[in-house]
Amino acid sequence: MNNRLFIFLFLCQLGAASALVPSSALAESTETTVEVEPEKGPHRGRMLRDGDFAIELSIFETGVPPEFRVWVTNEENPVPPEQVELNIKLIRLGEQIDDINFKAEGDYLRGDTVIYEPHSFVVSVAARYRGKTYTWEYDNFEGRTLIEEKVAEAMEIDTEFVGAATLHKTIKVYGKLVLPANAKRQIQARFEGEIKQVHVALGDVVKKGQLLITIESNESLQSNQIKAPIAGVITEQKANTGEQSGQRVLLEITQSNKLLAELAVFPMDVASIRQSPPVTVMVNGHNATIDTAISGNRLGMRDDQARLFLADVDNSSGLLTEGMFVTALIEIETFEVPLAVKRVGLQAFRDFTVVYAKVGEQYEVRMLELGREAGEWVEVLSGIDAGTEYVTNNSYIIKADIEKSGASHDH
Repeated sequence: MNNRLFIFLFLCQLGAASALVPSSALAESTETTVEVEPEKGPHRGRMLRDGDFAIELSIFETGVPPEFRVWVTNEENPVPPEQVELNIKLIRLGEQIDDINFKAEGDYLRGDTVIYEPHSFVVSVAARYRGKTYTWEYDNFEGRTLIEEKVAEAMEIDTEFVGAATLHKTIKVYGKLVLPANAKRQIQARFEGEIKQVHVALGDVVKKGQLLITIESNESLQSNQIKAPIAGVITEQKANTGEQSGQRVLLEITQSNKLLAELAVFPMDVASIRQSPPVTVMVNGHNATIDTAISGNRLGMRDDQARLFLADVDNSSGLLTEGMFVTALIEIETFEVPLAVKRVGLQAFRDFTVVYAKVGEQYEVRMLELGREAGEWVEVLSGIDAGTEYVTNNSYIIKADIEKSGASHDH
């Protein structure tokens, strides 16, 4: 059974079992897990109190990058901000610390550091007023969850590290497999005579130089042999023992170890195809992909204005046949980027596109500014550092776990 399905069924059974627990016990459990909403001040910031002394701490981001603004009161009366020394340390996942100092501005204290996303950290506050120091510390987590390593492995949560990547921009086109122009050879006798023996049959695979037909000349009565000029398959047989050879086609050999992918490219994309670009060909009904390159094109265009480009396809296995439909990716641009993440790891979080960074057994959002994209990669302009471990496959599991917790931050 699939590991993720097993865990899902286990959780469902656990949920069903909870229905057998007395309602009084459930009520008691619920009461112990309810979190008290922090007190909010008149500026919608978090209130921190110590006796009569209190500060209101708000993340302000109207018309400016996010910053802390703090209002101070003592015995419910406003305190001039220049009378207070204030420092806040934000301890982020991975023990990175943002050290923020403040200066008076109007009726509040203004932080000197932009609070970048995510707003997820332990907040450590130290305020000094009239010779006394007041301290507070609290968690302000968002977009963060903890998943044990063994559970992450069972759920097949994969990770990679942020770094440089080569992006291959492609266009998707469609077409079919065709035979090269010289793939068929029609076999005729150079002189008339009686066909004494046909040594091959329709569908036989023949080698170059293999004996095909023995003919006795009508004039000299000498036996002459016709041998295969190429290797291939007998795809047409019109010769039979005892017949006259005449000037007709006796056999046809088709060489199918090499095919061409005939690909239709529409006018909007033709100009972007450079000289002999790489191509990845996928044959309908076959799992394997074929790496090749554009080797030429047909003159003129189809009635729908598409031009036909050709790419060599190796068929030494004999599994492919003329007429099979194909899908192909033609590379039109290649570029190096210093930072990139895999597209499969991207998720939506609030108004951001994010990946989930992994530190130990904890996972947390990283809001990204993205650039160019191609294939499985997307360029990262900002929002995550090189070397950061992040989730690729099954990142939706992390998203679901975070949404279930409903964690949010103070503003």
